Amino acid sequence: MLPTPPQALAGISSMATRQLLAELLAAWQGQGGQAMNMESVGGVDAAKRVAAGEGFDLVVLASDAIDKLLHDGHLAPGSRVDLVQSGVAVAVPDGAPRPEINTEAALRTAVLAAARIGYSTGPSGTQLLKLFDRWGISAQLQGRLVQAHAGVPVGSLVASGDVALGFQQRSELIGLPGICLLGDLPAPVQITTIFSGAVATTSQQPAAVRSLLAWLAAPDTGAAKQRHGMAAA
Repeated sequence: MLPTPPQALAGISSMATRQLLAELLAAWQGQGGQAMNMESVGGVDAAKRVAAGEGFDLVVLASDAIDKLLHDGHLAPGSRVDLVQSGVAVAVPDGAPRPEINTEAALRTAVLAAARIGYSTGPSGTQLLKLFDRWGISAQLQGRLVQAHAGVPVGSLVASGDVALGFQQRSELIGLPGICLLGDLPAPVQITTIFSGAVATTSQQPAAVRSLLAWLAAPDTGAAKQRHGMAAA
């Protein structure tokens, strides 16, 4: 009798790494790796579900969320593996004027000129608001800031015309119809988020998850990360 194949692993991630993980996990399984059912949702919701004890094997979130889950005992100690670093890009509706954003001063001007500005619920959105504070323009932006609901891409708000200028991880803006990607934030104000993976304490196959994490962090996955607007961590 043939041996019973191992049960598929279950994972959860934030939306920023959804497309990258889909490609990498398909490659992993294509070369004989264990099957993985990966769910991607808003990062805040994902962390809440892990903290509530839902049965996952692999968790991929922004590193600060991973660290909190580790601290609270929801992830296996010592299992964090940094996978990618991701920067924030800027988009406008397709066909709209394309403001300059190549310098900090130009970006500030573009923000002040925008009727409505979209940003995410994740750590990059929090850092963006801090940047507006540092620029001293938060009061001027009152009533013009639109935070996308958890799991809703900022790019969809841009494409629909709900916002004139949208900020989100480049990986979540690449290839979206109805938007024009202006480019990344200028280097002096770029907001970089590290996304990490870890083994959930609910996992019954921790060794298999650690093997997968090691492969996801391997140099051979670097080209895929670049295609999705990210860089190896």
